Amino acid sequence: MTKHGFLKTAAAAAASLICAGSLQAEPVGEHSYNYDPALRTPVPIPLSERHLQTATAQLWFSVPGKGRTLEGASLDAAGNLFFTDTTEQRVLKLSPDKKLTVLAVFKDFKPAGLAIDKSGRLFVAAMDLPHQKGAVFSLEPDGSDLRTELPASRGYVPDDLVFDKQGNFYFADFRGLSSVGSGGVYYYGRSSAKVTAILPHLGKANGIALSPDGRTLWVTEYARNKLHRVELADATHIMPVGSTTACYFTGPAPDSMRVDADGNLYVAMHRQGRFLVFNPTGIPIGQILIPGRDKNQYMRSTSMVIDPRSNDCWLLAGDGDDGNLSAVFHSKALAHGFNLNR
Repeated sequence: MTKHGFLKTAAAAAASLICAGSLQAEPVGEHSYNYDPALRTPVPIPLSERHLQTATAQLWFSVPGKGRTLEGASLDAAGNLFFTDTTEQRVLKLSPDKKLTVLAVFKDFKPAGLAIDKSGRLFVAAMDLPHQKGAVFSLEPDGSDLRTELPASRGYVPDDLVFDKQGNFYFADFRGLSSVGSGGVYYYGRSSAKVTAILPHLGKANGIALSPDGRTLWVTEYARNKLHRVELADATHIMPVGSTTACYFTGPAPDSMRVDADGNLYVAMHRQGRFLVFNPTGIPIGQILIPGRDKNQYMRSTSMVIDPRSNDCWLLAGDGDDGNLSAVFHSKALAHGFNLNR
């Protein structure tokens, strides 16, 4: 046999073996998925986030009444917890000894985000979503002297706000859709009543927070499931390369945020019953779970606040219109809280 004939015969034999092996080989992988219990909960924790260090909050106070959505957690110097009940359109105060007081009831708007200024006044972002309008109001801590700070005639739908060191505030405009960026983040100068666009063209800007030095602005975009990290040159200008998308969330959707004294960010995951924790550059480093989430309870986790005197934190969650539960939970943050404007 010639060399050429040998090579031709060997090649044919090899091809025959390969074909035979292909026909007889077992399929790679399993014939069904591993449907483990962690996947069967109403909102499973994404696989990429299951490794994060995890704390589970403890029930601290059950809000009387049916299921409702709670928002705007804020603490004053005496340790009183202020928050809003968007379902019943109320502003509430919970004392350290767990006495609940109704401070105000809004007629035309649903109160959402809440912040406290240097004088101790409560500032409330309030919305009328069906009519796509909203306003920012202020009132004394006892519920008196209700004033309009940013009227509905300005054309925004304020959902949340945060004060800076100058006593002015940024607010999130909750307009838009996932495909329509008509919302955004704006800066309100209280003495001039001037509104300046900071981060426009967002789909339902929601949570808003500032770093301890006031130079990093955080924004959640509810309709597009994004976390924006914005480095500020000054109160109304972004650094030339200072705007980035730090995170694309999985599942329903980012809500309010708080920052601790070390600059770590805590993001409420609405309809997930948990809070994600990010380091100052936007890398996920932990999470706080609300008990009952595996039973589809307290899924509307919306807001939290960290005590400036300690790392104690209080978290708000409820069933909304879907159930009968709403409550304040307690946990520990990684660092103590802070008040930028006080």
